[in-house]
Order: sequence, then C-alpha cells, then structure tokens
Amino acid sequence: MSATPSSVERPAAAPPGAQAPQEGAATRTQIRGSSLLLVGRVLSLAVNFLTQVLIARYLSKTDFGVFAYGLSLVTLGEIATRLGLDSAVARFLPLYHERGEYGKVFGTILLALASVLTLGLAVMLIAIGVSGGDVTRGQEVTVVLILVALGPITALDDLVAGALAVFSKPRAIFFRRYVVAPGLRLAAIVLVMLASLGVQELALGYVLAGGLGVILYLVLLLEALRTEGVLRHFDRRGLSFPGRRLYGFALPLLAADLVIALINTVNVFMLKHFGNAADVASYRVVWPAGRLNQFVMDSFALLFTPMAARLLARGDRDGTRDIYWVTAAWMAVFAFPVFALTAVFSGPVTVSLFGARYADSAAIMTMLAVGYYFKAALGFNSLMLRVHGLVRYVVLISVGALAANIVLGLVLIPPFGAIGAGIATMATLILHNVAMQAGLRRGTGISAFDPHQRRVYLVVLAAVAVLVAIQVLAHPGIVAAIVLAGLASAAVLSATRSSLRVGDTFPELLRVPLLRRILA
Repeated sequence: MSATPSSVERPAAAPPGAQAPQEGAATRTQIRGSSLLLVGRVLSLAVNFLTQVLIARYLSKTDFGVFAYGLSLVTLGEIATRLGLDSAVARFLPLYHERGEYGKVFGTILLALASVLTLGLAVMLIAIGVSGGDVTRGQEVTVVLILVALGPITALDDLVAGALAVFSKPRAIFFRRYVVAPGLRLAAIVLVMLASLGVQELALGYVLAGGLGVILYLVLLLEALRTEGVLRHFDRRGLSFPGRRLYGFALPLLAADLVIALINTVNVFMLKHFGNAADVASYRVVWPAGRLNQFVMDSFALLFTPMAARLLARGDRDGTRDIYWVTAAWMAVFAFPVFALTAVFSGPVTVSLFGARYADSAAIMTMLAVGYYFKAALGFNSLMLRVHGLVRYVVLISVGALAANIVLGLVLIPPFGAIGAGIATMATLILHNVAMQAGLRRGTGISAFDPHQRRVYLVVLAAVAVLVAIQVLAHPGIVAAIVLAGLASAAVLSATRSSLRVGDTFPELLRVPLLRRILA
C-alpha cells in the first residue's frame, strides 16, 4: 500500500467561532509535559533499580529465577490483553473530543476497558486451565499463576494512562506512573523483607500494587473528565460504540508491535543457532545500553499521539508539522548525552559496566546506539502515520523490516557472530526508519526533513566528530568520557537553543543565572 494523502482521515471543520490556537502552543505543551515525564522516568528507573537489587539480594537464586520467569510471561500477557487498544484510544479519543462527539468519547473508553477486562479474564482462565488449576504442583506454578494477573492489570494501566494523556494531564501521569507505581513495588519488597516472607508473597504484593495503581488511575481519569467539562455530557442513551473503527485500527497495530518485538529477539535466536551462548552474551549484554538511546523517545511518546490527533482534527497542518519536527529536535538533543557515551565512548563504558571480558562488545554497543539514536532523532514517524490512519503502511513496512533483519542475520551472523548481529540490527533500524520517513512525506504532507531544524542536526554531527577525534587520539577513561559527554551536551544545548525555543518553552529556566547564560 502506498501512503497517499487520500488515505488520511479528513479532519472535521472547526466549530463556528472557534479561535485558532496560538502558533506553537501545542508544541510547547507537548515538550513541557514530555520533559516532566522524562524526569519522572529517570526517578522511576532509580527506584526500580533499587527494588531489583533488594529482590535479588533477599531471595535465593532459585526463587529469584522463578520470580523473573513469571515477570517475563507478564509482558506477553500484557501485549495479548492490550490488543493495541491503547494506541487506538490515544488516536480516536482526541478526535471525538475535538468534534464534540461525546457519545463516542464515552463509548470508546467503555468499550476499550470492557475489552481489556474480558481478554484479561480469558488470559487468566487459560493460565489456570494449562496448570490444571492445582496451585500445589509447585512453587513455580503458584508464582506464575499469581503474576499472570499482573498482565491484564498492566494492560489496563497503559490504557487508562493513554486516555489520561488525551486530556493533557502530565502531572497526574507523573505522580501515578513514576512516583506511586515504583513506590508501591518498593514497599512490597520492603514489607516482605521485614516480615521474612517468600517469593509467593512478593508476587502477590506486586499484583496488589498494580491493582491499587489502576484504581488510582481511574480516579484521576474521572477527575480529568470532570475538570475538562466532559463528564457533564455523559448520556447513557447517547452512547455510541465505534467498535469497527477501534478494532480495525488496533488489531493491525498489534501485529506491527509484535513484529518490532521479534526484530529485537530474532538475532538472539540466530546467534544461539549458529554460534553459542558466549555469542548471545556478547550481543545481549550491551543491548539495553544501546536501546537506552530510545529512553527520551519513550518518555515523549505518551503525550505525542493525542496532541497530534487533536491537531489533525483541527486541520492544523502547520501545527502538525511544527510539533513533529520540534519534538524530533528536542529528542535528538536530550538523547545526545546517552549517544555520546554509548556510541563514541562505548569502549570505556562497556569495560566499566561489564568487565574486560566483554571488551569486544564495545563495537556492538556502538552499532546499536547508532541505530536507536537514528530512530529517535528522526522523530515519531510511525506514530504520526498511525494518527493519520496509515496503519496498513506501518504494518507492511514493519513486516518488511523483519524480513530484512532475518536476511541480514542469515548472511552476517554465521561468519561474524555477535558483530554480525550488531550490524544486522543497526541496518534494520536505519532502513525501517528511512522507509517510515518516506511514507510520512507522502501520506501526511510532513517533509522528510525540515530545513528549520538543520542547525540542530549539524551541531550534533559536529559534536560527534569532535568527540570521535578525542576518543581516537586520547583514549579517555570512563571518568573523562563522562565529563567530555557532559560538556559536549551542554554545548549542543546552547548552540541549538534558538531552534528548540528553550526560553519560550521553559521561561522559568531563565531565572537561574547559570542556565540563563547557556540558554538566553
């Protein structure tokens, strides 16, 4: 399918007397809210890391393995239960809200919640059926059966978070997702330790923490609907359930999400088949660090889709183009410190984190960092295509990327091992996003590259060139590498401040003398 503008859902005409939004206002809202969520994500990572350390130290190695195995199954249950409905809600809810179609607003929320609850119950019943319903068969079965409930709970959590993001409530999301959620999990392990309990009680604590979080999210969503004046439009007789449109959008995206997940794992399977466990370790040990270049992108994604959908509903093409490229530029700059460390200084970073025995994995970290940073710096091309209804194009390109990854893996992994897997992953990520960018231009009218943001990308390239030269000539250690990455990141931010509109987006930063010198 070609991504042509004819396949894009046409926005409804603006209501009579509606005022055009102030230019750039949507972009400022997106950047400010997403930056708050980025800070929250950093705090959440720190608390989750502490929680993981406590669990690993408290439980025996066998119990920890059982708990980790159960959590790995939670991800599959979450994807199956969520069914892509979180993306569908983030896309259609703001469209219906902008058009004043409140029957569809409430119908969409209720239908999505009912679907996730029904699928979640089915997943739990299937798990009980597979186990024979006998929780006395062993501790592993018991823990897994308890944690299975966490999959539907997490799916509900994602769904309600997406709905809350539609009404631009980043502070509520920050509090619930990045303060309450990790805090409840930390409290669970602390209580288990104080009471000298075991892995089964820890699993139950995780499930209860997740359930409390969902209840809090629902309260926050109801409050958001009330403060936005949406709740007063609720009419049971006027409810409309756009199931065909919702599922027609969500189900293909489920396939696309599964394909992307396979891209991240298929090279590991081939490494194991053509090589050995050491090859898998060489690749897998640096994969999280390489993917960390998507850290900023993941934080900005939650608010982007509903904001872009609102702009589409208003027919605001200039606003849509602005929010896309300014957000992409912010992600390129915010992710630069991670990129500098994982791509340019991958050698000292790899040895410092994992030891000298993994020194050869530094090259793989560089390749993964390049691929994931390239994806982040190009912006939300896949999300924008989804917002414009070009779901089939997204699915076809994703399937094509998986096929390309398999071919590259078959060609490169047998002779080169883990290095070949790194090359295959990097090439796949670049090809996938180039194809998405081409579809973006044809299907949405957004240019494949915005000349207004040229300065940002040239500055980033110049900074990388300087750091590479220093690395080649001086071979700095880990401490010097961190200092150099920090200085280069400050220089990049200072040199791109006009393109990013930092002073306009965060005027409060200009009150700090040191920051004012950098940003003003």
